[in-house]
Amino acid sequence: MKPFIYLRALRHAEHTVFGVENGQKTYRDPQFGRQMAYSSGQQVKRSIIEALSDELNVPFAAITFNWKIEKGVAGMLEPHSPCDPSFPDQLLGGYMKAQSDKMTVKRRSPMSISAMRPLHPLLGGLERETEAVVFDRSSKPENHIVKVYQVEGKKRTEIPQEELADWLTSNERSLGPKYYNGNGMTRATGLFVYDIAIDLRTLFCVSTNRLEPELFPEIETKLREAGWVDGKNVFGKCLVLPKEQREKIIPALAHALANWRITSNQARTFSLMETLAIAVSDNANQVAYAIRGELRTDLERQTAVPKIDETAKADIFVTPSCSGYVQGTVGSADAIDKTEQHLIDLMMAFDYESQMLS
Repeated sequence: MKPFIYLRALRHAEHTVFGVENGQKTYRDPQFGRQMAYSSGQQVKRSIIEALSDELNVPFAAITFNWKIEKGVAGMLEPHSPCDPSFPDQLLGGYMKAQSDKMTVKRRSPMSISAMRPLHPLLGGLERETEAVVFDRSSKPENHIVKVYQVEGKKRTEIPQEELADWLTSNERSLGPKYYNGNGMTRATGLFVYDIAIDLRTLFCVSTNRLEPELFPEIETKLREAGWVDGKNVFGKCLVLPKEQREKIIPALAHALANWRITSNQARTFSLMETLAIAVSDNANQVAYAIRGELRTDLERQTAVPKIDETAKADIFVTPSCSGYVQGTVGSADAIDKTEQHLIDLMMAFDYESQMLS
């Protein structure tokens, strides 16, 4: 059995925002000269880990946030991870703790995760927000408070309601609802893909190498006391998560990989981001072939069409929603369930305790 699982999933997003703090994240495609919406690999990873923790009903590992006060001014220092793989989010998400006066501990995540981006530059894009947001007080004016201030330099004084009413009448003015356009915010719409590579060799194995440590000594002792067993993989000696714990995490991980959601998109731009198709293989090229966009130049204008290629050497799972966007596809309502079971079977079949190449 090959030690890698490659997954590509196709989703449909409609008038939504992948990021909130600074608006929709974008990059420019140099070949087609288009601005492309995307969700970063870090955001996708965070969403997967959240879905995993929710499915297992376990907390995230506690992060220590360090601050300093220097000359009366507070400043934030680098946060510290506990670097404890007994927490599923640490085991699967990776961690690092680097301090100038102490040993550095680092574990790379066994999952490599791409950004979620358009399937093809011509199949996903940005639309500018034209909706005017309004705070309308006309329906129940008694439930709303309106305050008007007289401003003189830095001084601000509230105008009494009686004086305000006289001013509005004498100046023939009104204070209607407030409209604004969110500074021309953009929204993402189209067909988007994300790719994940899972390294089964390190999925549930933590290296005990002292030269490039993944564990603090006290954490290694804790893991041994919790039943982690000694193993050996292509990278050397390691500690392996006990089988009974792997059998709890694997179904939750399979569920998270297929069902994660971006939970930070804005309430008024919510999109289901429904999954249209998922391809799984031990060959990265095959999942790329299985779900792709094809450039069309035989029409009046250059365009692209999405393609689900059943001839690719990959297991492909198609949902009923796919037929609305990819011509000729026939999906099944249990496609996501079948994806989960397939991922479970692949992860369960791997020999984590003894994987040395002969």
